[in-house]
Amino acid sequence: MKPTLIASAVIGLLAGPAIAGGHASLNFNRIASFPVVENMAAGEDRSRETSSEIIAATADGMTLVYTDSPLGVLGFIDIRNPRAPRPLGNLDLGGEPTSVAIIGQTAYVGVNTSPSYTAPSGYLAVIDIATRTKTQQCDLGGQPDSVAAAKDGSFIAIAIENERDEDLNDGQIPQMPAGNLTMFDTAANGLNCDSKRVADLTGLAAIAPSDPEPEFVDINSKGEVVVTLQENNHIAIVDRTGKVVSHFSAGQVDLTNIDATDERGALVFNETQNGRLREPDSVKWVNDDHVATANEGDYNGGSRGWTIFRKDGQVVYENGTQFEHAIVEIGHYPDKRSDAKGVEPESIEVGTFGGTPMIFVGAERASVVGVYDATNPAAPVLKQLLPSGIGPEGFVTIPERNLLISANEVDLVEDGGTRSHVMIYEYQNAPAVYPYLTSKGMSELTGWGALSGMVGADDGMIYAVNDSFYGYQPTIFKIDPNQTPARIVDAIRITRAGQPAQKLDLEGITLDGKGGFYVASEGRTDRLIPHAIYHVNAKGEIKQEIPFPAALLAEEIRFGSEGITKIGDMLWIALQREWKTDPKHHAKLVSYNLKTKEWGYVHYPKAAPATGWVGLSEITAFGNDVYIVERDNQIGTNAVTKHVYKVAQSELKPAKLGETAPVVKKTLVRDLIPDLLANNGYVLDKVEGLAVMKDGTIWISTDNDGVDDASGETMFFSIGKAQ
Repeated sequence: MKPTLIASAVIGLLAGPAIAGGHASLNFNRIASFPVVENMAAGEDRSRETSSEIIAATADGMTLVYTDSPLGVLGFIDIRNPRAPRPLGNLDLGGEPTSVAIIGQTAYVGVNTSPSYTAPSGYLAVIDIATRTKTQQCDLGGQPDSVAAAKDGSFIAIAIENERDEDLNDGQIPQMPAGNLTMFDTAANGLNCDSKRVADLTGLAAIAPSDPEPEFVDINSKGEVVVTLQENNHIAIVDRTGKVVSHFSAGQVDLTNIDATDERGALVFNETQNGRLREPDSVKWVNDDHVATANEGDYNGGSRGWTIFRKDGQVVYENGTQFEHAIVEIGHYPDKRSDAKGVEPESIEVGTFGGTPMIFVGAERASVVGVYDATNPAAPVLKQLLPSGIGPEGFVTIPERNLLISANEVDLVEDGGTRSHVMIYEYQNAPAVYPYLTSKGMSELTGWGALSGMVGADDGMIYAVNDSFYGYQPTIFKIDPNQTPARIVDAIRITRAGQPAQKLDLEGITLDGKGGFYVASEGRTDRLIPHAIYHVNAKGEIKQEIPFPAALLAEEIRFGSEGITKIGDMLWIALQREWKTDPKHHAKLVSYNLKTKEWGYVHYPKAAPATGWVGLSEITAFGNDVYIVERDNQIGTNAVTKHVYKVAQSELKPAKLGETAPVVKKTLVRDLIPDLLANNGYVLDKVEGLAVMKDGTIWISTDNDGVDDASGETMFFSIGKAQ
């Protein structure tokens, strides 16, 4: 029988997840995700790294063109049906493409051919998009970065960065040769190479004035070019003749309530950085008089936010930490970047949708797109936060089709992770799907992530634990699933003798029936983290530790407790994978009798993996059954097993440790892959949490790995009621 039929017969679940979002109104929602590896030709090595970086659209909005520097190609995507993007292949450019701009059906691509930092070189290529062929090129005399086209199509501007060698003198500048701004007029055949003009940008900045490093360019309707000098913390406005008409320092920002300390395994937003240089990366004209910058930082700065300047240099809006704090609330804060530049706003785009001017800000390290209403440039309003692939690098808007596109550069193929994706969002008359879960509304800024086990309570709340990614801040989060999006309303810190409890890897939680909890720690003996059960009171204080017995630990191979549930006086713990004496493709469900202190177990039959491994992630008792999450460790199109099964409690007849255990029978409840694709991303790896409410409603959550080599996206959704 098909899994969907089994699910219907067994549990009567809904056809799709109950998605979170706001009230019905105009919102952006993701409608498609395109892994750019699909543009590789038949026979090419798909294990090679790919990347979608800077992206542009044809004038009719039907074709996307993006740069892919690892492959050295320009990629093309057919979006005539934006919900089903189709690959159009790659074009080899004989160098590293850095940026692309489009006029009509012609693409202008900066290509870096530098043999060294001290001998930078490159050219500007002209590409016929219809035939996907290079028709012309003009020498640039240096290493290009950003490329922009005038709105009237009359000229192209290129930031010639001539980037520094970060391994030379600790990356200190100046390092010659200096960068510049280069411009070409367009012609009937693409470019007039003889029209090349170079704007000298030396002597402008207070920081390394002899070595400007232009990063990003954009052109307004007057033909004025704005260019950021990122390492120099400077911005210049240049007219179409190459004359600098205005320039100014990007300035600095005082940051408060940030987490500036790395490697402590905790989210603590109580630090300050004064005089933080903005060091803007991307820049876009908001209108002919204002520019917006994403202040990523690179050299000695990075202010974690974004800014709107008047073109004379006056700051009309400073975002400060608002963007980062909003990202913290939806669980996307990248803790391992705390001592660097936090969420790193790198990319920025503008567009007018439904008559509303909007600014889109991409946080590279948080993999989030912020949507701002910029009707008043002095007071933009954050409207949405959208999930992206890992490392949003470039954006393009197609307002005529109500589309926003993000190019996400990170490809984790070498680590078995997700591929680089182009993601498509539509401005719809519909509720916002994302986020599914937020801590917004709490009395203090509360970060969260890496959610693991969950349990439902009779009062309608769900309690969830975070795993060892936050090893110095083990927490029980109280979640109200009755709000949209679901809301974290309390964070109960787990303590031992009044201090944050350490050496825990929390993967499961269940209620003790007296206001407290039993939590299961997976354990890693190589890190001195014990396999154990902890009894925790309502305040989060550990009152009892129940270590695994020696007879069980003798079989240990690290992959331990992944869920815990209580049935009468018995605790049942799901071990993730086979231990030493387990039959192949079988994992233990371990029992502990709270009265007799006896341990026992049964065997659970797991699916054979198509790739990687298959393990258990959760166990939750409800009615006469226990519900178990069984999943593989694969992501995207490699994912096969993301299932919910149930086992009758009458099957749970434990054998003593060391004796032959019975093998339980399981019944498929739900194939979760359609649910994991419901928001039009890719299939996330870690389905970790399952809670069943008093009325039988089942909630599912995913673990976002603490936004470490992961997009940070967390799904939290209901699959209907158990029956």
